[in-house]
Amino acid sequence: MTYSLTWDLESIFPGGSQSPELQTRLTQLTEEIAELTNLIQQLDLTSPDALAQLTVVLTKMTNVSNGLSQCSTFVEALTSQNVNDRQAKLLGGQLALLYPQFQGATVPLALKYAACPDEQWQQLLADPRLAAIAFRLNEERRDGQDSLPEAQENIINQLALDGQSAWSEHYDTIVSSIEIPFTKEDGTRVNLSAGQAFNKMMGDPDPAIRADLFAKWETAWSKPTELFADTLNHLDGFRLTDYKLHGITDFMKQPLQDNRMSKTTLATMWQTISANKQPFVDYLNRKAALMGKEKLDWQDQDAPVIVGDFKERTFTFDEAAAFIIQHFGEFSPKMASFAKSAFEKRWIEAEDRPGKRPGGYCAGLPETKESRIFMTYGNAIGEVATLAHELGHAFHSSVMWDLPSMNQDYAMNVAETASTFAELIVADANLQGATTPEEKINLLDIKMQNAIAMFMNIHARFLFEQDFYTARQKGLVASAEITEKMLTAQKEAYRDCLGSWHPHFWAAKLHFFIDDVPFYNFPYTFGYLFSLGIYAKAQATGTGFEDQYIALLRDTAAMTTEELAQKHLDVDLTQPDFWQAGIDVLKKDIDEFMTLTEAFLPA
Repeated sequence: MTYSLTWDLESIFPGGSQSPELQTRLTQLTEEIAELTNLIQQLDLTSPDALAQLTVVLTKMTNVSNGLSQCSTFVEALTSQNVNDRQAKLLGGQLALLYPQFQGATVPLALKYAACPDEQWQQLLADPRLAAIAFRLNEERRDGQDSLPEAQENIINQLALDGQSAWSEHYDTIVSSIEIPFTKEDGTRVNLSAGQAFNKMMGDPDPAIRADLFAKWETAWSKPTELFADTLNHLDGFRLTDYKLHGITDFMKQPLQDNRMSKTTLATMWQTISANKQPFVDYLNRKAALMGKEKLDWQDQDAPVIVGDFKERTFTFDEAAAFIIQHFGEFSPKMASFAKSAFEKRWIEAEDRPGKRPGGYCAGLPETKESRIFMTYGNAIGEVATLAHELGHAFHSSVMWDLPSMNQDYAMNVAETASTFAELIVADANLQGATTPEEKINLLDIKMQNAIAMFMNIHARFLFEQDFYTARQKGLVASAEITEKMLTAQKEAYRDCLGSWHPHFWAAKLHFFIDDVPFYNFPYTFGYLFSLGIYAKAQATGTGFEDQYIALLRDTAAMTTEELAQKHLDVDLTQPDFWQAGIDVLKKDIDEFMTLTEAFLPA
């Protein structure tokens, strides 16, 4: 089967960034937000017909929310596929104006929830029409209790347009100018986009190419350091000021609340990981020895381990699709059918070409009940896992489209569960198909790269952001100090086991500059370990686990993370046992890697 490397955006809004249909929908949304504003202003939760009024409000709010998401995903797709599409950037600005209006409309709703007497509130939630979304309504009531008066909330939302959101967009503008010079095998000199350069820098089997590109990569990101520092200072400065105005002094309160998890759970997870770092350090050192080095350099972490006469397997996009569909099907026919449909309907943008933004993502289209996946595919086996990862996100959304809209709003940490689970299926399928020790070593290394990312790289990001936020609370942080904080965090997270570091990683990583999600790091590690627990249960249960898995996914926005784990896995996330069990699974992989590689160490 042959699949397209480019996605279909025409079926969403025909005409790309010049789409008349998009403009029509944006105009409709402006009108719908005005209608929603009036409905909320007239809402009286103490009146006899409060339930009927609230039902109308929630229906209208769902329509607006879904419309904004639909348009946002489309515009993001346009700017992702072509960072030089200026009209798409203007559309992003036009769309951005609607969000404060929507927030301004809904702020009074949360305040009305908060002001509603407890007895009246409980009576409303007891009605079958609201009982299914009671958890989410209680969250919004809590937010209302923590809110400032309506006028002040609206001012903050309006100022965010040219504040926090503007700084995030400014980062994208700076990144669009990043180019990495590269000389191809035939001597041709080209300029690689950030996304192209990163894939080659981290995955090319030639250490000289990796080292050359990494040096150029560091230089490219260090040149606009002052611009990046200004951006980060003001973006996070706005966020900290917002917290302060709301009486919040702990900058971890919002990220934890957003992920519906407790500080105890997060602390236990990191403490358990920190107590188990040595096997992962041993793995990295063994990988270095196999490459003839005393220590790995930064750019070597994802480089393939190739021993003996082994030739690393590559997958064309079509081969990757067939492999994913086949092995999804061995666990879940529904996952396989969904993935096949996503390829056939051209939901995936994978072409390797200049002008694309770096990274990858999956975004939902709630009005059409679809998703779109963005990445730059390069045939390496690790990119098959990335493709599976994003399809996992899309599958998660697909099993929830029939739920109330509020119950589809799952948090980032559990969002990463479905994606990582899909990756595990593909990684283990590759391992089970290995026919020689050399191939198994290569595949174990690929599997361990994910663990290193979660326990070392992302831990460094978490430590860095904690340190940066602490300093930023006291004032602006100089670019040199930011860079030093990044270096310190990397050395701590990696137990100082690398031979070189990436001090300007903070500038190169988009996640630090996202305006609407603070601490875009620890949810990945949570999702990774949580998915290991789910995967272990799936292996023990067999194909009958499909329905249990889907039931867990459908609950991800309707309870706390701790409640979700207790209900579906019968585990307590505040205790180290669950986290240790997942790490122990990985330690077995390391043990096998260490044993198999003994015969290939340099004499």
